[in-house]
Amino acid sequence: MNLKVEEKNETGKEQEEIIEEDKPVKQKTKYEKSLIIIKPDGVKKKLIGKIISRFEDNDLEVERIRVLHIDKNIALVHYKEHEKKSFFPRLMEYITSGPSIVMVVKGENAVAKARELMGSTDPQKAKKGTIRGDFGTDITINVIHGSDCESSAEREINIFFGNYL
Repeated sequence: MNLKVEEKNETGKEQEEIIEEDKPVKQKTKYEKSLIIIKPDGVKKKLIGKIISRFEDNDLEVERIRVLHIDKNIALVHYKEHEKKSFFPRLMEYITSGPSIVMVVKGENAVAKARELMGSTDPQKAKKGTIRGDFGTDITINVIHGSDCESSAEREINIFFGNYL
């Protein structure tokens, strides 16, 4: 959109100047990383390929991936904020019960996009078509973990791909 500006010059003649209005700035999308864990039940049910495809089909790229039997020490660091909660012992038993797939996905708005693809933490409340809605069993045995924000993603990626291993 252009603006027409009229003003008089020194001789009294009107001058017309067309000023191009500032174009709206497009909202930039954030290029992020998120930690994803396909938990032991997802590995046992042979869902690895199906789950990874959901991320890739939604423009998220797997940057790093590993198979890992999460031990108690790593699990304690990862789930530290849940330590005092009633479900913690069951969570620890479950996450250390077998191999997991740990990966870093990256892309535009990766954290939010991954959370949307995973669905509600409670598979009973998760929409069909989400990973937990389609494959989860209960609120603890729910197939997958994903970082809940950028700072958590950074911390969690460091746990599984940085200093701790």
